[in-house]
Amino acid sequence: MAGEKPDDVMKPNDPDWEELRALEQSLWRAETRFDRPLMGKTFADDFYEIGRSGRIHTRQDCLDLTPEPIDALLPPANFRVRLISADVAQVTYTSHVTYGGVVQRGHRSSVWTRTADSWVLHFHQGTVCWDEAAGADRGG
Repeated sequence: MAGEKPDDVMKPNDPDWEELRALEQSLWRAETRFDRPLMGKTFADDFYEIGRSGRIHTRQDCLDLTPEPIDALLPPANFRVRLISADVAQVTYTSHVTYGGVVQRGHRSSVWTRTADSWVLHFHQGTVCWDEAAGADRGG
């Protein structure tokens, strides 16, 4: 990113980078995504998500999801972790998820905070990749 200092970005050999990647991937694996106690620890009390569809989902909405298969490409493409402060990280990546036989890509962004035990997720947003949006304007 323009203007980004190298020290702002965690490197792949950083234990926090590895932990955050594992946590993000747990959101895309049915065996962990639908593990309510695990997600109860993963989602901060104030967690919410703006889905790729544009819908807003509360923490409770996400905990109450009905289990279903998830067909996501893992590890996610373009995975980056940027420190906002010593204990706050923004994770970004491109998701490739198959729904009804069609691969849909989305730009993803999550905000995590470090606790004494782990990282917790406060916010997640998915945005349709411009080349998939009907009539998308390349201008951004």
